[in-house]
Order: sequence, then C-alpha cells, then structure tokens
Amino acid sequence: MDVVVRRPAVAGMFYEADPEALRSQIEWCFTHTLGPGKLPPRGGGSERLSVGFVSPHAGYMYSGPVAAHVYYQLALEKKPDTVVIVGPNHTGLGTLVSVMVEGVWETPLGRVEIDSELAKLIVKYSDLADIDDKAHLFEHSVEVQVPFLQYIYGDEFRIVPIVMWDQTPRAARDLGEAVAKAAAELGRDVIYIASSDFTHYEPHEVAAKKDRLAIDKILALDPEGLHEVIQRYDISMCGPGPVMSMLYYARARGASNAQLLKYATSGDVTGDRSSVVGYAAIRVY
Repeated sequence: MDVVVRRPAVAGMFYEADPEALRSQIEWCFTHTLGPGKLPPRGGGSERLSVGFVSPHAGYMYSGPVAAHVYYQLALEKKPDTVVIVGPNHTGLGTLVSVMVEGVWETPLGRVEIDSELAKLIVKYSDLADIDDKAHLFEHSVEVQVPFLQYIYGDEFRIVPIVMWDQTPRAARDLGEAVAKAAAELGRDVIYIASSDFTHYEPHEVAAKKDRLAIDKILALDPEGLHEVIQRYDISMCGPGPVMSMLYYARARGASNAQLLKYATSGDVTGDRSSVVGYAAIRVY
C-alpha cells in the first residue's frame, strides 16, 4: 500500500526550502538576540517536566527566534514518544476539528511518521474531531513546527497533526481531554504544542498590552479566562482554540505551573512598530 505523504506547503515562503539553508535558518533563530542566544544541546536530558507549549507560526524571519525558545527547552529534556501539534485552520478546508491519522509529513529535513494508533484513538474519544486530510493540505500553522522538531530530534519521534476550525471552549475541552485520555490509555509520552500567534496588526504598545492579558490567563492555566479576555478586549489571537485545548490537556495531566519563555512582536524584528503581530513562547509543566 502506498504511504500517504503530506508535502510541505510553505517551504520557500515561511522557511527555507533547501535543507542546508533551512538548518542555517533554524540555527539563526536559536542564536538571534530575541532567541535563546545559543544552539540547543545534543542528546537531550534524562527527564521531562514539560507537558505542553505555545509556539508561534509566522515565517521564521519574524517569529522563529521566539519559537526557538520552545525547542531549546524541549532539547534540554527527555525526548517524547509523540508530539501532538494543534494549529488553527487558516484555509477553511476540512472539518471542525481535523486529525490526520495516516502517513508521513515531509519537510526539506526529511520525513516524520504520524502516530496512527494515537491519532485514531483521539478521534474515537472526541465528540467533534474527524479523520480529515483536506484541512492539512495548505495549512502552515502545524507545518512550521515540524522542522524545529526535526532539528532537535532527527527522525526519532512521531507526530499527530490536528487543525481546529471550531475554536470554541467546548471544542477545545473536547479535544484536550480526548488527547489526554488516548495518551494515558496507550501509555504514550506526549508533548502538546499549541500553534498560535497573538495580536495582529495593531501598534506595538497596544499589542503588548492586550497580549499580556491573554498570556496571564495562560500562565494561570485558565482556558475559560483566556476565552473571556479575548472576547472582552477584542484580542486578535490566531489560535485560541489550540491554546485552550493544550491547557485542558495539561490540567488533565496534572500540570500546575507555566512559564513565559519569551514575548516579542514583529516590530522587535523589523523595527516597524506601527502595525505588528505578537508572538509568545510559553511552557506548561
């Protein structure tokens, strides 16, 4: 039987298409002044405390240094069996919650296998998730996380890619708790990455103030509170559903702490602070 291969949709746009150029670009992200400032260690650690992360999904030239904080922390810890990556649906294709359950994801750095057993069990335990490939065809929010993972782990990990069109608290809770139940049943060591940017196209000072309100709720492990402040203060966050779902998952896993690893805006990169996008790297443990 032919293997289903999800080809890269944004290589050459959001990140370099040439393998060596992409490795160099990822290393630039790590060593950037807005990044960790150094390359991650090889070999990983002997234990893992982290349960989930928030990571941005813009082009690497804009949000890559902030995202690098997530992957630097992961490189310090024991490698998980599977990384569940949940992003928002930018394209409108597919179902309310779309889980890809078969095949491999290809990037310029190689191929990563989907954890089919876990993916199918997540769909089984979710009331809203469907087996659906269409939402993933052109979606960048999950894809841009994969080369970073390949850089730190090689090909010795698997993923479950999920895209959310329905980003309500109900959908987020349903998904997060389904992932927790499925992972526990299989004994999978899972890291949950919520792919999200924050405020879009407002002045730097406004974006930073609004985003702090959202970040404080994430740090409090409060998905309901996050939804409330997004609605009340009109925060144009691109990925509240994935972030809320990660928080529900983390609560089900017994996580009790969170840490803001880095916040910056596109204005910190380009120097144009008149209209920016906010980016945060957040760890839950």
